[in-house]
This record gives sequence, C-alpha cells and structure tokens, in this order.
Amino acid sequence: MTKRDTFLLRVDPEVLDAVRRWARDDLRSVNAQIEVILRRALAREGRLGKRDRSRDA
Repeated sequence: MTKRDTFLLRVDPEVLDAVRRWARDDLRSVNAQIEVILRRALAREGRLGKRDRSRDA
C-alpha cells in the first residue's frame, strides 16, 4: 500500500460542502475526492511525473 502523508486543510465551508456533494455523487470519500481534484489540476499544469498522470481515478 502507498504511504500517505497527513496535513491540516482549512477550507471555506461552502467549498467543503460542494466537495462533499461531489464526492458523494462520485461514490468517493471527501479525502479521495480532494486527491482526485488535486491530481487532475497538477496533471493539467504539467506538475506530476509520468507515472502519476495515469492515476486519475
């Protein structure tokens, strides 16, 4: 299993509510949804290595 780091994230309640709804729609946890959103944004900006670009789910 891949090692995961933890960190505190402060976020606007409206943004968190939207992410919660999106995660529920996609049958993911909020944590997994945030990681998907971050990976997609990083890949779009060319900030992930080749290996990480294929992990979009």
